[in-house]
Amino acid sequence: MEFTIRAATPEDCKDISRMIMELAIYEKMPDQVKISHKELEQDGFSENPFFRCLIAEVPEEHKNKEGHTKVGYALYFYTYSTWKGRTVYLEDLYVMPEFRGKGIGKALISKVAQVCKEQQCVRLQLAVLDWNTPSLDFYLAKGAQDLTASEGWHFIRFDGEALDKLAQEAPKNEQL
Repeated sequence: MEFTIRAATPEDCKDISRMIMELAIYEKMPDQVKISHKELEQDGFSENPFFRCLIAEVPEEHKNKEGHTKVGYALYFYTYSTWKGRTVYLEDLYVMPEFRGKGIGKALISKVAQVCKEQQCVRLQLAVLDWNTPSLDFYLAKGAQDLTASEGWHFIRFDGEALDKLAQEAPKNEQL
């Protein structure tokens, strides 16, 4: 199937938002999505964007029954390893179910890897739900390492009340 991979634009944010919700439904967590396409526009396309995004798009003749031609995305951002240096974190890689198995996911992650190398990043990192064996198998087949198994890393998060409480414990006299 013919498709293109390109950098997202602010005009893509409604489709990105739609696919974020589709991914959240697949991951059995739709109630966790609190972001709107307006926030995506602001956070991804401002002077200092918090993320970058690639879009997979098919020609009009291959659109799905709902009329969508934007059928996948890869959302990533830059992080830093104090041991290794520049790093890319892949937050989301998603292809609509009816377009899977056509090389779109491989093209998206390969393009993120290319960006990673162009920006002189030393690694590409991501997280996968433990039950999502199709995705885990896909990444492992591409040469990824499962750090949970090999190094015992745990993915930790502070949010909501825990984040609020932690922030309140910050020294008051420090200026950043």
